[in-house]
Order: sequence, then C-alpha cells, then structure tokens
Amino acid sequence: MPSMNDLVHQHTALDESDLEWLHLLVSEWQLLSDLSFADLVLWVPTSDGTRYVSVAQMRPNTGPTSYQDDMVGHLVPRGRRPMLDAAHDEGRIVREGDPEWREEVPVRVESIPVRRESRVLGVIARNTNLLTVRTPSRLELTYLQSASDLAQMIAAGAFPFPGQQVDMDASPRVGDGLIRLDADGVVQYASPNALSAYHRLGLAADLVGHHLGETTAELAPARGPVDEALVKLASGWAPREFEVESGENGVIQLRAIPLKPKGVHIGSLVLLRDVTELRRRERELITKDATIREIHHRVKNNLQTVAALLRLQARRMDSAQGREALNEAVRRVGSIAIVHETLSQTLDERVEFDDIADRVLAMVAEISPGKVTGSRTGRFGILDAEVATPLSMVLTEVLQNALEHGFGPGEQGTVEVSAVRGGGEEGRLMVIIQDDGRGLPEGFDPQRAGNLGLQIVRTLVEGELGGTFDMVPAPERGTRVVLDIPVDAEKH
Repeated sequence: MPSMNDLVHQHTALDESDLEWLHLLVSEWQLLSDLSFADLVLWVPTSDGTRYVSVAQMRPNTGPTSYQDDMVGHLVPRGRRPMLDAAHDEGRIVREGDPEWREEVPVRVESIPVRRESRVLGVIARNTNLLTVRTPSRLELTYLQSASDLAQMIAAGAFPFPGQQVDMDASPRVGDGLIRLDADGVVQYASPNALSAYHRLGLAADLVGHHLGETTAELAPARGPVDEALVKLASGWAPREFEVESGENGVIQLRAIPLKPKGVHIGSLVLLRDVTELRRRERELITKDATIREIHHRVKNNLQTVAALLRLQARRMDSAQGREALNEAVRRVGSIAIVHETLSQTLDERVEFDDIADRVLAMVAEISPGKVTGSRTGRFGILDAEVATPLSMVLTEVLQNALEHGFGPGEQGTVEVSAVRGGGEEGRLMVIIQDDGRGLPEGFDPQRAGNLGLQIVRTLVEGELGGTFDMVPAPERGTRVVLDIPVDAEKH
C-alpha cells in the first residue's frame, strides 16, 4: 500500500508544509473517529483538479466499520461524490443527503473540509454504519457532541493544534476515560472509566458539577505554586498532556483538548487513563536496572582489585617467566573489567563493542616490545553481554600474541583490527586481526598449538561463541587471524 507521502507527491500539488499539516491531522484523527463512531477517509484533490485521491483512512474503535476494504490510493472523479465537491468548494461541513447502502448496510456520509489557514487542503469523508443505531445514551451523546465540535474546528483550521503532535499509542484514548468540561472548567459529564480513575486517586464523590482543576489539585500532594499550574492544566485551557499522582493511591494520565468550534472557548475535552500499574512496573524495572548496573560496577571494581593484586605479586617475583605469566593474567582480567564497566553505564545487557575493542587495543599495545601502532576499521556494533565478555578476552589474547611473537624489541610495525557485521536470518560478525610482523613459524598449526593463549582463544570462540577461528600467513607479511562468530542480526 502506498504511503501518504507517496500519494501526495504523486497526485497532488500540496507543498511540504501542507503535507506536514495532514500528517499532524492524521496523528490526531483517531479521536474524531472514536467520538463519531465512524470511519474517516481523507480525500485530497489531484493537481489538475479533476479527481480526488484518498491518502489516509481510519476505522473507529468504538463501533462497526463502514468499509471492509482499504480505501487508501483510490481515485474518484470530481462530480461523482457531490458532497466532497461542496465541502471542498464551499469550505463547510456537508451533511445533506440520504444514507448510502453498501453491501446491505446503511451508511450516513458527511464531508468535513480540512482547512489550513485560508486554504482547504482536502476533505474528510465521515462514514457512520447505521446498522446498529439505537437510542443513544448520555455517554454516546457526549461523544457525538464532542465530535461535532472537533469537526467544526477542523473545518475552521483550529484543529489539530500546531506543535502539539501526540503519540496516540501512549496517550489516553476515548474509551479509557472521558470528561466534558464547560467554559469555566466545571465537569458536565464524566464517563464511568473516568470516574473510576478519579476514585483511584481518592475521590469519594461524583465529578459532575465540580471544578476539575481544583478537584485534581486537592487530590494530588501539596506542591505549593505547582498547584496553580495543575488547576489550570486540568481545567483544559490549553492542549496539554500531563500526569497526576496521589501519594500511594494511584496515577492517572490526562490529555486536555480545548474546544473552540466557532473561535470561542466553549469548554474542553479531557481524556484520561489509569496508569497506576504501568508506572509501578516501570519503577520496578528502573530499580532492577539500577541494581544490575550497580552489580556490574562492583564486579568491575573487584576485577580491578584482583588485577592490582596480581600486578603487585608480579613485581615481587624473581622469575621472569612467572612475572610474565602474572602480567598476562592482569591483561585478561582487565579485558573482562572493561566489559563490566561498559555494562554498568547501560540500561540493558548489551554494549557498543567498538569502544571496548579500542580500549583493549590500547591496553595491549602498552606491552609491545617494539614501536607498534594499532588501529581499528569497521564496526563491531552492539553485542549482548554473553558475546562481549568472551570476545573481549579473545581479542586480548590474539593481540597480545601478535605483539609478543610478531615483533622484537625496538621493531616497528602495525596491527589492524577490522570488523564486518553481516545480516541475513542469522547475523555474523567477521573479525580480522592482521599484523606485519615476523609471521608464523614454519609448520605452525593454530588448531594444535599448545600455548595457553591459543587454547583460551579456541575454547572461547568454538565453545562459548559457537564460531570459527583460523590463523594464517598474511598476504604480504605477518599474520592474519580470522574470527567468524554468529550474532543477533537485529543488534547492529
């Protein structure tokens, strides 16, 4: 299905600012659809003015749909739907005409012009399925009156509100709870869900007849001057979204929508939702995340303490071979500490490994017997902790091996680490560590070599990471180590 951008650019003469207004409208019009119990289709005239193209469609959550098929992308010639022509040409809401019959379903059709400043950009066709029409309740009457006010504001260019784009997935919806206020902020009607939400805050009486802003401020904890702002927000004088928390009782999320159908403030619509349990779970997750980060921080500190003790022990040893073994252990512990330090600064168990690779490269380069420079190309990307920890140790061992055995005292050279992430159903990470040192001894077999470093590399790559490891002569000079590791393709 083509996007609204594609259809507008292909068929209409609207500019980017007009398109932005339509996007703002479409981000808000679920509200109009739900209040109207009706489907909405946005029609925009084509560049030559001979046809209309439907660029967006919305179905109601509060009633049956009038369209079984998607209408987006349909083209109709001018004149076939006179109500569209009248709404567009005259800039007024058109409700005349008998119901249309679609697949044995009566549908009431209305046309609402979409105005931006002095121009009509298009027309919203509001289609109501009349098959289930019954005597409306007070709730439904309030819905329909509010929908009528919003439709007049759209026709006058007063809705949506510029600069107030709302995330409809996170904002309260009509069915979550609705309150209708008069021009003074006094409650005229509160839906059962809205009343239940305020009871959760501690309200013992009914809302109707009470000033919503003052009532809300009384239920919220005393906050001094903030109370005045809360009174004004909950009175619906400005389009705002906010939350109110009443101690341990509950939390409600509110969205205020001023109603000015004829340019005069006649009242407000307040949508609200009880988010008490949602916020409680969020606080639990924040506490859990903070605990996990603190654990990683303490593990890092403990590993650094272990490294310091090993370093101290190495300085007291007379055996050069023993000192070197302890120094290697220090670097192995240090590589793990770097991962935990990075994890202590994130909100999940994933890390950006490029920074870790750079720090490991710098740490290992410090022990180079020669004047060797290290560099990195490509991106490792984001890796899970269970991959990052063994990979950091593998990288430490391979780099340490390259610097110790590839270069002698005073020799100059380079070591380059390159990383390539591959997609597909199963993502792969290809890591190549290449130096221009002495190269491998004749007859060297990396799969059988018995030194501890290569044993660690083989065990971690093949066992923990489920990848492959190979060490071969570089094309011109030196050694090339190739690691091929499976990783999550979605975490680049």
